[in-house]
Amino acid sequence: MKNKQACLAGRQAVVLLSGGLDSAVALYQAKKQGFECRCLIFDYKQRHRRELKSAQAIARYAGCKAELLKISLPWKGSALLDKRIKLKKSHEKIPATYVPGRNIIFLSCALSFAETIGAQAIFIGAHIEDYSGYPDCRPEFFRAFSRVAAIGTKVGNRIRIINPVLRKNKAQIINLGKKLGVPLRLTWSCYKGGERPCGKCDSCFYRAKGFKEAGMEDPALK
Repeated sequence: MKNKQACLAGRQAVVLLSGGLDSAVALYQAKKQGFECRCLIFDYKQRHRRELKSAQAIARYAGCKAELLKISLPWKGSALLDKRIKLKKSHEKIPATYVPGRNIIFLSCALSFAETIGAQAIFIGAHIEDYSGYPDCRPEFFRAFSRVAAIGTKVGNRIRIINPVLRKNKAQIINLGKKLGVPLRLTWSCYKGGERPCGKCDSCFYRAKGFKEAGMEDPALK
């Protein structure tokens, strides 16, 4: 047991934390695996900035340090960046909420942070229901990014990209979160701000569907 604890000591991970269900579960999975977690939260001038408050609250609850990184994507191109584009349940192959290159940008920043602090892993909460619409949530994307990270950094392949919920649906993620003790009540999924979720956007739809299939009430709605 002492040898195992010695092996785990000093292991660090950078966790991309958005304030939503998926990234919160990814954070707690990283903690379960024995990592000391440093949360990276992005303020990219998204319209649903209410999530930033949730992300910071989750990091505090988990007892983890958090870095809030402010960036700007002035060319818009997404309903999350341009308030003129309506938020509604989408039936398009790639939703209007897709932000071009977002995960490439986020993972690149996380990789720089991880290499700087000597972290061994980057955790991200992308999953199966996202990559059905978002091209930068596909398994092949993460495999390709891992190769880029190994080639383009001084430490080579010593930083792993870990997607603990990649092949899980929303109900499975919620059940895992409950098992891990994730503060689900603190998470925020809605693409709109305000005190209550809109209940109409894609993210609200999948969250409600997930809680229903998991046989649970959404604690954020109580």
